[in-house]
Amino acid sequence: MAGKVKDMSKVKQMLRLHQNGVSNRQIATELSINKETVNRYIQRAKRDQLTIGELLKLDDPILQYRMTGGNPAYVDNRFEELKEKLPYYEKELERKHVTLKTLWEEYIIDNPAGYSLTQFRYHFRQHAKAKRKNPSSILKDLYVPGEKLFIDFAGDTMEYIDRETGELIKVQVFVACMPATDYGFAMAVPSQKSEDFIHALTSCFHALGGVPKIIVSDNLKAAVTKTDPYEPQINRIMEDMANHYGCVVVPARPRRPKDKGLVENHVKIVYNRVYAQLRNRKFFSLKELNCAIEEKMLAHNRKRMQQYPYSREEHFLATEKDQLQSLPHDKFEVRHYADLQVGLNSCIYLGRDKHHYSVPYIHIGEKSHVIYTRSLVKIYVKGECVAMHPRDSKRGGYTLEKSHLASNTQAYRDRSPQHYINRVHAGECKINSVRSYF
Repeated sequence: MAGKVKDMSKVKQMLRLHQNGVSNRQIATELSINKETVNRYIQRAKRDQLTIGELLKLDDPILQYRMTGGNPAYVDNRFEELKEKLPYYEKELERKHVTLKTLWEEYIIDNPAGYSLTQFRYHFRQHAKAKRKNPSSILKDLYVPGEKLFIDFAGDTMEYIDRETGELIKVQVFVACMPATDYGFAMAVPSQKSEDFIHALTSCFHALGGVPKIIVSDNLKAAVTKTDPYEPQINRIMEDMANHYGCVVVPARPRRPKDKGLVENHVKIVYNRVYAQLRNRKFFSLKELNCAIEEKMLAHNRKRMQQYPYSREEHFLATEKDQLQSLPHDKFEVRHYADLQVGLNSCIYLGRDKHHYSVPYIHIGEKSHVIYTRSLVKIYVKGECVAMHPRDSKRGGYTLEKSHLASNTQAYRDRSPQHYINRVHAGECKINSVRSYF
């Protein structure tokens, strides 16, 4: 059970009263226990293979394990193939004359090594059970499925060994959870800088298979370490990212410890089920480390929850995944901003790259607003995009568009070496003619 585990002597009193036909509400009153707590223990006892009488005869440690110990859900690779088809089977069952056995017969043709009919039925019923709203859920029912994603960085770092140098590289761990189903995500990144932070968050979206409507962070200004003088503020980056993915970003509500506690509790889970279980393993790349983290988080999400007869993954697939917004076709790129003056050479100078980009000559001397990403530079003057160039990091270089230059400048730049050779010859001829005259 979640929260503080009751003394088994108290649990045995609950079971004994239940065995004597006393209602759960009356048991709660008699023993001064929350009714929902009574409901959960009684439901757990009913699902146990032993009868109530047999449970009452168990020693307290054995009973406690049976009452509180979760069991893993699905570690079979066959479930990976089946889970994607569960929503389809659900819709097909609404059609006339379609039964689970019919759907299984179609499934087994495509998957000869798949589940038996009994297992197929079991997994489908688990999906349906997870989709139904559980009246025993108190806190989670306050959250709308697919609406919010809570994010944070774990306080402790992880590490891997550089193969070439043997250096121990410490990395940060990004943690996120969907509060309606407690579905979790974790990923190691080199730092908490903006681009690493955004990479982790967008990777989370792709792992979820969609975008929640609201991203909740404990403290946006502290979420990312700002060390680069050319970096925009994290709030601006997050807003750009949110606009690209069609979601909004809000901080956790002040004086609402439950908001902060949700993701912090998931950080504790990550410490226990990722950090602790990987403590004796050595990794030689960030990719290798993230593969191990992904494996442990998958096992965590598939572990049967103590309060409910289904796993976090089952609950997420049944109630949240379909509620997520679709991922956009193009990937988000971090935008950088600068206000620069157009120089006499009809160019702006981007200090980050030490590179020049041309602007129409009529804007010489005017202030421009520049927005640039890893691949593109856009230059705006008075609210109008007057130039757009592919980004070039060649230091001291020029990216020019011929039409941006004034006619005399174009004429000057169009002069070939032959032009100057001809001028030299013309000058020599003129000098010789003058000499002959005298």
